[in-house]
Amino acid sequence: MPQVSVSDDGVSRYLHLGTPWVQGSMKLKAPFEIDLEYVQRMMAWLLFAEPDSVTERRAVQLGLGAAALTKFHYKKLKMHTSAIEINPLVVNICRNWFKLPPDNDMLEVVLGDASMEILKPRWQGAVDALQVDLYDHNAAAPVLDSVEFYTDCRNMLTPEGAMTVNLFGRASSYQRSLDKITQAFGQGHVWAFKPTREGNTIVLAQRVATPLTRDELVVRAEAVQARWDLPASKWLKVFKQVEATPGN
Repeated sequence: MPQVSVSDDGVSRYLHLGTPWVQGSMKLKAPFEIDLEYVQRMMAWLLFAEPDSVTERRAVQLGLGAAALTKFHYKKLKMHTSAIEINPLVVNICRNWFKLPPDNDMLEVVLGDASMEILKPRWQGAVDALQVDLYDHNAAAPVLDSVEFYTDCRNMLTPEGAMTVNLFGRASSYQRSLDKITQAFGQGHVWAFKPTREGNTIVLAQRVATPLTRDELVVRAEAVQARWDLPASKWLKVFKQVEATPGN
């Protein structure tokens, strides 16, 4: 496992896996808010959920990072939240430096290989919000990025469930990854943001496509922004359903 280190700039604290690459961050004065723009966008599943139902739903993160998503789902959304992380050093750092609470009835960190863990019966058809952010210390490409893996992710979801995945890396091909996700989830089930300035592109895939009009999305975005202080109204300017590629 790569070494894990922490740096501060006086405003935020950053997680590193043995390199200068930032693998996660936390605002020092607001540790349970989401600091990074691309991580905020991984909350876009809220656009497709009835706001009053959120506390009754279940969230899972594949890859703990600096625990921003795990803490937000647990502390802000009051959801039953699980994170699957392969590196025990990351878990220890998050508990000691990033204010990740200890496991309890509503929060758990599962130490293990996500590709194997998600095949267990307990996850099948049980997850409403799945976030996938699996990168090694080089941040070169997603560690898991096959049609089979995305199909396994789809199988975790409830009928109303959605997966958001971070696609980023010097050696990765966004279009190839997008095609794999679309193959696993189906045409009309996939949405995507434009890339952030840093090059992170967030893709959302639904188990069952939700036919929301633009006006309905605007109303949902306003509700998300008002309840949880996420920039959801801005999301709609850079977020759209993925059209079929030629030949598909």
